[in-house]
Amino acid sequence: MKYVFIVLLSLPLVLAAQADRTTVADLSWYLDYDTAMKEVQKTDKNLLVYFTGSDWCAPCKMLKKDLFETADFKEASEDYVLLYVDIPRNTDLLSSEQLEHNKALLPRFNKRSVFPLFSVLNPKEKELDQLSGYNMNGEIRYHMEFIRKHSR
Repeated sequence: MKYVFIVLLSLPLVLAAQADRTTVADLSWYLDYDTAMKEVQKTDKNLLVYFTGSDWCAPCKMLKKDLFETADFKEASEDYVLLYVDIPRNTDLLSSEQLEHNKALLPRFNKRSVFPLFSVLNPKEKELDQLSGYNMNGEIRYHMEFIRKHSR
């Protein structure tokens, strides 16, 4: 009975920790910029920020399948802390707080509101590079070159 009580007491902490993350193509992505940057500074990795319109952006949907589900991406992504920034049109997909948080990142790292967009930041929060777009033909070579270029 004592162990059940301990588990029940710790459950809110576990759920709160999971609320800052999501799984996309079997990879764990942060949802909160500040939390992700703390991890970046702790691990001395770069931050890979992915801007997507998950429910309306056709190139974003295809890139998720064509890139994120590959073994090459999964291996290369180990050199990064991953941040997933979704700007869906269906506002029921995210909490209002999460949508507000994500939209606040647009003027900082995606000034032209381009989707999909990858942005790489170093541990000092300096943006190193960006890569936008996807032509939906299955060709992910440029994306992989970009990701490998900035791994630490």
